[in-house]
Amino acid sequence: MNSLIGRKVTVKVPATSANLGPGFDTLGMALSYYDELIVEAVAGSGAVVEVIGEGAGEVATDSSNLVVKSLAFTFEKFGQKVPGLKLTAHNIIPHGRGMGSSGAAVVSGIVAAKGLLEGIVKISDQELLTIATELEGHPDNVAPALFGGLTIAWEDETGPHHKKLFVHRGVSPLELVPNHKMSTALARSLQPDSVPHDDAVFNVSRSALLIAALTQSPELLLAATEDRLHQDYRAAAMPETDSIVKLMREHGHAAVVSGAGPSVLVLASDPAQRLEAAKLAAKHYPQWKALLLAVDFKGATVALHQ
Repeated sequence: MNSLIGRKVTVKVPATSANLGPGFDTLGMALSYYDELIVEAVAGSGAVVEVIGEGAGEVATDSSNLVVKSLAFTFEKFGQKVPGLKLTAHNIIPHGRGMGSSGAAVVSGIVAAKGLLEGIVKISDQELLTIATELEGHPDNVAPALFGGLTIAWEDETGPHHKKLFVHRGVSPLELVPNHKMSTALARSLQPDSVPHDDAVFNVSRSALLIAALTQSPELLLAATEDRLHQDYRAAAMPETDSIVKLMREHGHAAVVSGAGPSVLVLASDPAQRLEAAKLAAKHYPQWKALLLAVDFKGATVALHQ
C-alpha cells in the first residue's frame, strides 16, 4: 500500500455514441472528444476531486464521485486497499446528452486503478470490460470507451464480450449537441416491453447492413441507420431531436439519436457531406453546437508518472 503513495497517472477517455440507429444496446463508437483525468495516490484516506469544465459545481468532489467509486471498486475487486486520492478532472464530454459521459467516468476510474496498480496487479482487457459493465449496467458505451473504434458488445452466461472493428476512413462523424439534457432512465422507460416481429426483422437487417456500411461501404449509411426499435418511442420526449433527425435524413444525411439523446449523431460518408450537414444544422438549429469529430481508434489510455 505505501508503495502506491506518490504514484500519479494521467487517463484520457473518449466520448462514445451508442446504438448508432438500429444497433440498440449493442453497437457503439468512440469519438475524438476526451475527458482527461490526473489521479495521485496520497497518504491518508478519502478523496479530493477538482472538476474543471463539464460537471463543475454539479458532480460530487469527494469519495461519492463516480470516478472515485469506480476506482475504489476496481481496487477492492483485486483485494487492494484504496489509498488517499487526489483527482483533477478536465471534462469536456457533456453530461446527460447521449455522448457516454457516465460510461467515460466509469472507464476513467477503472483505467486509473489499472495504472496505479501497474506492477502490483495485472488487469486484463476482459476484466476491465467485466468491471465496467457491472458498474454501468450494459457494455455498449463502455466497450468503445475502453477499446476505441466501432464495437459490437454482447453478454452471455460468462459475462460481457466485445469485438472491435476499424471504421472506413471516409466515415466523418458530426455530433450536434443541444444545451438541454435527457435522462437515460426516462428514455429507457419509454420503450415498450415487446415490439412487432416485422420491426425486429427490420432492425436485424439494418444492424447487419450498418456493420458493412461503417467498415466497407459508407455510401450505404443512410439506409443502414434506419431504426424501428427505440427512436420513434422516445421521439415525444425529445421533439427537437426528432425534428433534426428527420430534417437531416430528408436531405440524405445518415442522422440518428446519439445514445439515449438528446444529441444527434450524423454519420457522413465523407468530409464534404459532413460540412453540408453542419451547414444545414446551423441554418435551422443555430443554438445546437456542432462538433466535427473523428472516430477514436485507441480508446482509453493511461500513463504512469514515475
